Amino acid sequence: MITQFAIRLICGLSLVWCIMPRRQVTSGFFRIQMLVTLGLSALTGMSAGQFAGEEAAPTLLTPFFVRVIAGIVGALSFVGSVFWTLERRAAGERFGFAIAAIATVTLVLNCVSQNSLRTLFGNLYWLSELATAGVSGTAVGGMLLGHWYLTAPTMSTSPLNRVNVWLGVCAGLRLLLAIVAMAMFHGAVFGDAASGTAGVSSTHLVWLSLQWLGGMVGPLACCFMVQRILKYRNTQSATGVLFVGVILAFLGEMTGALLRNELQLPF
Repeated sequence: MITQFAIRLICGLSLVWCIMPRRQVTSGFFRIQMLVTLGLSALTGMSAGQFAGEEAAPTLLTPFFVRVIAGIVGALSFVGSVFWTLERRAAGERFGFAIAAIATVTLVLNCVSQNSLRTLFGNLYWLSELATAGVSGTAVGGMLLGHWYLTAPTMSTSPLNRVNVWLGVCAGLRLLLAIVAMAMFHGAVFGDAASGTAGVSSTHLVWLSLQWLGGMVGPLACCFMVQRILKYRNTQSATGVLFVGVILAFLGEMTGALLRNELQLPF
């Protein structure tokens, strides 16, 4: 669970670099961002395969390959941070795109088995993982970008607006996928008298509520508030709201990971 959490953050953060207007953001921001993904890569490598029962079934990537990929992403992050320090923006951007591509593929392959890719269940699972990575990564990236306005107060608010829109898109997609999964597995969650299914426990229902409120509804509400605040160019208030969004996203993400691990449902 820790391994997948770190991979999600790397994936989400690096995708933020790809969609934001990079020319309007100073190089120092991307240098620090790549150092963040360097630390997350180290966490991924150290935690891969270390916790028994972390994965419900063997995935397409073994812990050994996850460690190798973590080392590659860590190396790319370090070299990329050097290029951003030297103001070699074009080279730094190429490293950012490479990290995003590797992290996205790794996230998908590390959450599904070969057989599950042929099923609707398996495809819902990895799509939910990508949407979750988008929510948590965008919330963190937006919050860190908001803090960067303290060092570069004359920067345009367009980058923060773009990241906030991306947060809303990812949270909306995550909510849509959760609704589809709930419609498909409603009986398994709440019980079905016709088939004799008892449904999940009250504890799991509480977790499910936390996942929906924290991982989907909360970030959508934060996105709306940030959009209204940025009309007045109040970047620090927007950053505070995004910080709340980070807490909610992490709460929803970790609760969702517990549910997927115990119930084996693509919520």
